[in-house]
Amino acid sequence: MSNPYQSVGSVSTVASSISDADAAGGLGPSGAGGGPRMSVAQVTMRLMGYVRPHVGLLAFSFVAAAISVVLQLYVPILIGQGIDLIIEAGRVDFAALLPLLQRLALIVVGAAAFQWIQGYCTNRLSFETVRDLRMEANDKMSRMPLSFIDAHPHGDLISRVVNDVDQVGDGLLQGLTQLFTGVVTIVGTLVFMLSISVPVAVVVVLVTPLSVVVAMAIARLSNHSFAAQQRIQGRLGGYIEEMVGNQKLVDAFAHGDEAQADFDTINGELYTAGERAQFLSSLSNPGTRFVNNVIYAVVAVIGCVCVITGVPASLTVGEVQTFLSYSNQYTKPFNEITSVITQIQTAWASARRIFALLDAEEERADAAGAIVLADPAGDVELEHVDFSYVPERPLLRDICIHARPGMRFALVGPTGCGKTTLINLLLRFYDVDKGVIRLDGNDTQQLTRSSLRRSFGMVLQDSWLFEGTVHDNIAYGKPDATREEVIAAAERAHAHSFIRALPQGYDTVIPEDGGTLSQGQRQLLCIARVMLTDPAILLLDEATSSIDTRTELQVQAAFDELMAGRTSFVVAHRLSTIRSADCILMMRDGQIIERGTHDELLAAGGAYAELYNSQFAE
Repeated sequence: MSNPYQSVGSVSTVASSISDADAAGGLGPSGAGGGPRMSVAQVTMRLMGYVRPHVGLLAFSFVAAAISVVLQLYVPILIGQGIDLIIEAGRVDFAALLPLLQRLALIVVGAAAFQWIQGYCTNRLSFETVRDLRMEANDKMSRMPLSFIDAHPHGDLISRVVNDVDQVGDGLLQGLTQLFTGVVTIVGTLVFMLSISVPVAVVVVLVTPLSVVVAMAIARLSNHSFAAQQRIQGRLGGYIEEMVGNQKLVDAFAHGDEAQADFDTINGELYTAGERAQFLSSLSNPGTRFVNNVIYAVVAVIGCVCVITGVPASLTVGEVQTFLSYSNQYTKPFNEITSVITQIQTAWASARRIFALLDAEEERADAAGAIVLADPAGDVELEHVDFSYVPERPLLRDICIHARPGMRFALVGPTGCGKTTLINLLLRFYDVDKGVIRLDGNDTQQLTRSSLRRSFGMVLQDSWLFEGTVHDNIAYGKPDATREEVIAAAERAHAHSFIRALPQGYDTVIPEDGGTLSQGQRQLLCIARVMLTDPAILLLDEATSSIDTRTELQVQAAFDELMAGRTSFVVAHRLSTIRSADCILMMRDGQIIERGTHDELLAAGGAYAELYNSQFAE
């Protein structure tokens, strides 16, 4: 069958549609997007929702930050007092200076200790929050309909769950640190400066907002560039995942140069967007530092005037030094925020992408009072079923099938006629547009998905194995199976002999997708997996297409044994494998055009006979 998701298009096309949808706060046509783009305030409020369960760490971090900053702010006062105790050359009040230095040492150690406590609490808060966010994102993926997964590049979805969540964690960590220390530092320095000299403090307060204005202006310019950077990074991840996963085909078709050129194109777009974002954001820190240096110079000049003339306030040299320290500390939070603005903006852009995923429409929940099918008999009926992946392009039309328990149905027909789509509908990977599918007389829409899918055993043309032992791969559908049950299933699938030849037999760890196992061996393991679950209904979609002819005969015998007394649907292009089917459905253009046994259809001399003779004609 042709790709049923042709409406998806190429990776670049889909990624572009996702990028456009992300700008609007969604995930493309299959998602829930279409709403307005989330503002920074909205993103922040949602992130705070993940922080709320760990409010105890937040409180400890805030208290530690407050104590640490207050102790640090007291240091300039002691230094100023020490300077005033150094009257002139040869005249130093050591009796008063030594106790002051001892207090200074204790305060510095205390400030460092509370700063460590604050860092520990903030780190733990950030990591636990990110853990919760990633768990929710992963859980969300498990609730998404198959249509959503099919319609979006897998690499981009992986990038959202892995890379974007990490970016949020880094930004959250930096943001919280600056928030805690910044607020307390600003308030504390204002209080201390006002206590020393109100006029000079007012000058500092009036001039400081210039650095904030500069930072906000630059942030506004670079924000769109960071959003574009994250979108293109998702596209790049999707493209790499696609190429690496199909490297054999890339090499087989000598497409390496073209693939590299496509990669260079996307990578070049990422470079351009990243360069622009980094350049704009890098202007922020030197810009604000320049403003802060101007403030420092203004305070120094005014302080010197105050020492010499007493106007507008009478200050000592030590108090001027204290004021200069406070003017630096007052502007420091603004400097720190602008210095990590790149990371914060990246985190906010990543958060938007994560929330777009979390807001996407989930698989429709089971109906209220859905039936749990405990012991299915295998009676399957499709009544006037219509379905299409795209509304304007009908695929299946008026499909009527009634498979009684134990019957074997075979689906044959040209590529793209809807055979595999029919399998997807039986498993409710997609829901029908019209008509009804019944299992044991129950509308499948009224059954729980879990109990419905447990009624089926499925072997696909593309074998799927995960990293783990051979035993675990076979026991995937029945984790509590004994070793004897696993071996019995492998023997029936004719896989036992090659498994015994592996280094550790059933305890051999195989990598993802089987590693060095042949395609036929991988398929045999998948067949053994289904045999172990002993389902009421079998779905075999080209299940023996990757196995040599001799092994196919052995496996076919095993399937005959397994299908005895069980309802079976077999999709096959090798018509020799379906001669014994109770009913063969000949499909074309989404419709059943012929049905009957092998002999009946051959005698009719229709489309099936033509297809059969094309395979076996001399």
